[in-house]
Amino acid sequence: MNEATETTNTNLKLAPRVSERLQGKNIIAVASGKGGVGKTWFSISLAHALARENQRVLLFDGDFGLANVDIQLGLMAEKDLGTVISGKSTLNQAIQHNPDTKFDVLAGRSGSGSLANVPLGRLQILGDDLKIASSSYDKVILDMGAGIDRAIREFSALAHTVIVVCTDEPTSLTDAYAFIKVMAMDNPGIDIRVVVNSANSVREGQRTYNTLLKACQNFLKMTPPLLGIIRRDTKVRDSIRNQISILTRHPTSDAAKDIENIAVSILRNA
Repeated sequence: MNEATETTNTNLKLAPRVSERLQGKNIIAVASGKGGVGKTWFSISLAHALARENQRVLLFDGDFGLANVDIQLGLMAEKDLGTVISGKSTLNQAIQHNPDTKFDVLAGRSGSGSLANVPLGRLQILGDDLKIASSSYDKVILDMGAGIDRAIREFSALAHTVIVVCTDEPTSLTDAYAFIKVMAMDNPGIDIRVVVNSANSVREGQRTYNTLLKACQNFLKMTPPLLGIIRRDTKVRDSIRNQISILTRHPTSDAAKDIENIAVSILRNA
């Protein structure tokens, strides 16, 4: 990331700032900027870890184009975000409980890109409905899609805290920086935190974070704190392949321990 990247990103069109009345202190958005960094796996694992801490949790699949929370959990959702937006069901009717992980899920529409083109007004109504539903939970996790399009920015701005997941790949860091910049400009003062995923070691994860931090400090004059580092773990792929949360299938694995530490940190600093 350099001045050329910074100049390019200034041309981004910013979404209207969401009213502060819509932001819920119990809502956490998980974003990445770039796909393929393990964002959905992290969202599921974090929701499970929080549920294990006796929190009432709702996991909202906000990846409107490529929703896959239900796939990773092995769920068959009769109603989902698509039926809510089409008016065939209410948001509360589409929420289902997952007994295996003890948290609730609002599934997206897997394999459909149509939700990415939902009109802004409909997105805002959906956001209001989600905010109302959030009052029944201790924590609501929004698994946002990759990128910085309108829908992602609109829903991420509902959250009091935004967790940006990145890896050591240069494109991941560049896109994470771009997302942080847009969110900070749209919503001054929003709580943005960083999680480094698939780090070869804690030391390598800290180095990755420092690279992103330096760009944020130099160009944005802000210091998003490090929420946690998740070590690279072969058990992650195994749990995804078997559609079982890593906290159930491999509860003593390095990645599971790192997720649990992040959940505890969130609750401690709430």
